[in-house]
Amino acid sequence: MSENENSEVIQTEEDVNKLMQVRIDKLKELQEAGKDPYEVTEYDRTNTAGEIKSNYDSFENKDVSIAGRIIAKRIMGKASFCTIQDSDEKIQSYVSINDLGEEAYKAFKTWDIGDIIGIKGFVFKTKTEEISVHAKEVKLLSKSLRPLPEKFHGLKDVDLRYRQRYLDLIMNPEVKDSFKVRTAIIKEIRAILDEKGYLEVETPILNTISGGATARPFITHHNTLDLDMYLRIATELNLKRLIVGGFDKVYEIGRIFRNEGMDIRHNPEFTSIEFYSAYENYHDMMNLTEEMFSRIAMKVKGSYKFSYQGQELDLTPGGWKKITMIDSVKEACGVDFNEIQTDAEAIEVAKKHNIEIPFGKETRGNIIALFFDEYVEKTLIQPTFIYDYPIEVSPLAKKTKQDPRLTQRFEFFICGREYGNAFSELNDPIDQYERFKKEVEAKANGDDEAGMMDDDFINALQYGMPPTGGEGIGIDRMVMLFTDAPSIRDVLFFPTMKPIAGTTSENKSKKTESQEEAKSSKVELNINRDDAINLLKKYNKDEFHIRHAFTVEQIMRHFARKYNEDEEFWGLTGLLHDIDYEMYPNEHCQKAPEILKEINANDEIVHAVCSHGYGICSDVVPESKMEKILFAVDELSGLIWAAAKMRPSQSTKDMELKSLKKKYKDLKFAAGCSRDIISRGAEQLGWELDELLQNTLDAMKEVEDEIQKSFEQYA
Repeated sequence: MSENENSEVIQTEEDVNKLMQVRIDKLKELQEAGKDPYEVTEYDRTNTAGEIKSNYDSFENKDVSIAGRIIAKRIMGKASFCTIQDSDEKIQSYVSINDLGEEAYKAFKTWDIGDIIGIKGFVFKTKTEEISVHAKEVKLLSKSLRPLPEKFHGLKDVDLRYRQRYLDLIMNPEVKDSFKVRTAIIKEIRAILDEKGYLEVETPILNTISGGATARPFITHHNTLDLDMYLRIATELNLKRLIVGGFDKVYEIGRIFRNEGMDIRHNPEFTSIEFYSAYENYHDMMNLTEEMFSRIAMKVKGSYKFSYQGQELDLTPGGWKKITMIDSVKEACGVDFNEIQTDAEAIEVAKKHNIEIPFGKETRGNIIALFFDEYVEKTLIQPTFIYDYPIEVSPLAKKTKQDPRLTQRFEFFICGREYGNAFSELNDPIDQYERFKKEVEAKANGDDEAGMMDDDFINALQYGMPPTGGEGIGIDRMVMLFTDAPSIRDVLFFPTMKPIAGTTSENKSKKTESQEEAKSSKVELNINRDDAINLLKKYNKDEFHIRHAFTVEQIMRHFARKYNEDEEFWGLTGLLHDIDYEMYPNEHCQKAPEILKEINANDEIVHAVCSHGYGICSDVVPESKMEKILFAVDELSGLIWAAAKMRPSQSTKDMELKSLKKKYKDLKFAAGCSRDIISRGAEQLGWELDELLQNTLDAMKEVEDEIQKSFEQYA
């Protein structure tokens, strides 16, 4: 089989398997003939395509040796053209039977798109002025067993591009440009800091204490020491130990790990730079930040002015805005916290502005930060330094001299996103110890992002740390800014992705699931909604349980409409899912089949009702999409409704995901709603947690009025 202009047409997995078998057969023939391409260990390549095409006058009629992947072929009898792509560029080659000989040319014609080959010949231009290599010798260097996507459409599936970055780079070579810019940015950062006398260092990734930031850590186990350890959430504390030890200026560019949500700005592992300078403060860090970003803009963009996602930006040094957090809040919404002195006053003004206050955060300082999050951050388009943060949200920063409730800390923002965080570092060991104690108390009260007590760091400070300025900057977000990338996944070679089931048994399970879902849309129901409501009222008297039943019913109807499924079947299952809970709490899901028989409920409804308690009170596994959604939203809907009741509006309609996530993370809030069950539900659906939260919240917003109408009509 020969390929002409990438003529393989791939429509199904079966097509791929057939084409792969053809290629495997070709490989076997080569191996049997003693020409195994995988035995080639090197190739004497003299030049790249980019070098040749960018400097043609120097290469014209000269012999070169190039290598790369075949991305196109045109077979024309005794002469052919093929195009190869290397790390720089793509370049055409003219291949003929007269130059190669009959046997070699015959072999060349059997090679496939995707194969990696070497070509020796001389450089020339065709009649159409295309720079090419006239081949005198060709060699197969590696066999591609899997066909590439059809070239005219390329690789467009974003999820697949992230999962198979190697294929993305082959099919979309322009993607390499972003990663080249990334390298250029990091080189420039190093050059700037090295010029200023900073020493680049490395500190441990594994630590016995999780500290230096407010974040949930990843936990692992050291077998030899029989000790739980944490992947670092910051490099801060170890770098400041080095300042104590006598290094005046240090920095580290390294991987950071935080066991938190994923979205377009967050990946569980990311790259940051932290740098610390003795005898400097946060104002010095502002100056360095402005210089660093401005120099990088000029280096990679060629101008201080450029656009990011349609927003025109100006990073000209000297023009960055600087404003305190309190003044920025006043500027954005008119609330002046200089006039609000007590926690009680702050709580009152938060209520007037519908600002939700998480449990344990009922202080003036925390509320200032909440106002900033709500009113200010999203408005900061041009580069802006926000400084003098409340002490409650800055456990590692020095207090300001003017107001001990504030700290010498800044964050800087561009396009409504935070890019860096800096302090005049706290070097008072007594004050630091007290702040660590508050973090420990917060963790004990359910804040899984709060820090730990680091006795050794206190010990280090007791030896004396000079006044120090320090800062941390997210490298990935910086690269996003300078490459106009909308998502952090665009600037990571291998972003974290949920695995795709790949085993035979899992694939069979997927087919079964698809069959079950198809079957679910064709269920002939033996009951109607009146039957279901009468049964519900017979076994449930508590208004809370009846309202919850109507809530889940309407959410399930929403998802049925969204996925074009049988709305009545999904809705009745949601309505009846807790039919036995109030009367038989200890036999929940066990009594349901017996009760449902009273109205001759379908087997499909019985199975779905029992499956929503899987792993809790039932061993019936959720199989269809409907059953998995029911499992996931049952518990979550209770938490969302509880969160709505805390709002002044007592409604979900003005609730945002950010607000819901705060409630979700506060383990004391709606403690009866299991976060484990909710996260298991997301996992079963193959959704990120944020995706489940947002989808369910959207559903409840849409059906809230219908829930109330049903409750008032039937309860």
